[in-house]
Amino acid sequence: MFSIIVFSILTVLIAALSDRLLRLFWLERGKKLEWLNYESKKKSERLALIKRDNAASKSDLEQITALYDITKDICGTLSAEEMLAVFKDYASRFIGPGDYRLVHSREELESFPGYIALPLSIKRDVIGFLIGGGMPPSGADKFQILGGQLLVGLKRSYLYNKVQEMAITDSLTQTYTRRYFLERLDEEIDRSAKHKYEFSFLMLDIDHFKDINDRYGHLVGDAILKEAVTIIKDSVRQVDFIGRYGGEELAIVLPETGKSYARVAAERIRHSLSQKPVNIYDESLQITVSIGISAYPQDGIRSKELIEKADRALYSAKERGRNRVCVFEG
Repeated sequence: MFSIIVFSILTVLIAALSDRLLRLFWLERGKKLEWLNYESKKKSERLALIKRDNAASKSDLEQITALYDITKDICGTLSAEEMLAVFKDYASRFIGPGDYRLVHSREELESFPGYIALPLSIKRDVIGFLIGGGMPPSGADKFQILGGQLLVGLKRSYLYNKVQEMAITDSLTQTYTRRYFLERLDEEIDRSAKHKYEFSFLMLDIDHFKDINDRYGHLVGDAILKEAVTIIKDSVRQVDFIGRYGGEELAIVLPETGKSYARVAAERIRHSLSQKPVNIYDESLQITVSIGISAYPQDGIRSKELIEKADRALYSAKERGRNRVCVFEG
């Protein structure tokens, strides 16, 4: 009887313990499932964040690539028009369709209200604006980033052209330097040979220039030379080009012009200078010039020959009393 009671008690205890253990098992399993669900959710969130970061990185990479490409392509040219064309292509791809252009003054800028404007500044001077309008609302930042690369290229072009201009332009007279003038002369010879044109070459010298320098000083001499060039430029055509050949010697090429018209043009220059007193500081001086003329191809087919023949004609003009025009007669 006692054993039956003990067995019954043990059975009840085992059943209670089993139930307790089963409850603990399911509770632990529920917690584990809850934890697993939590971890899964966290991993999903991290995966979504990684995807967003990857998308952002891809977008940033595209922007960096665009910046690199536009900078590379812009640096491949020194033409403002070509640079703008490159910029418009990239802007359409990375910003969206819009109106992108360069304007050259604040007055012109006022004609484009609502446009984003990026100033093109050289030192402290604003020489133009890159403007954009009609683009998507999200494109403003990209426009400024890409536009900055275009402005860098435009500054490079501007400074390069300034250096080139300084290299080919005489600082006093604003005519071509001797070296660059001779290059242009050779180009004109090649062009005229190709198309069977003729042209005339003028060598011009200010009369008694050394005496002027000795009497009034080099500042007055420089001012006279500068004023003389201004008068000469008003007496020739736009297609004609002038170079400072020596101290007071100037050389002029008259494209597609024979000797007869060259004499007329030279006389016009001589007359203009002789009829207009030059007012320098406190002095009013009358200047005259002597001019020698040679022509391509009659007097030579090389620059050296044309210069030599014009110089000989100039010497004849001086020998005959100055203030006159002489044409080389071979």
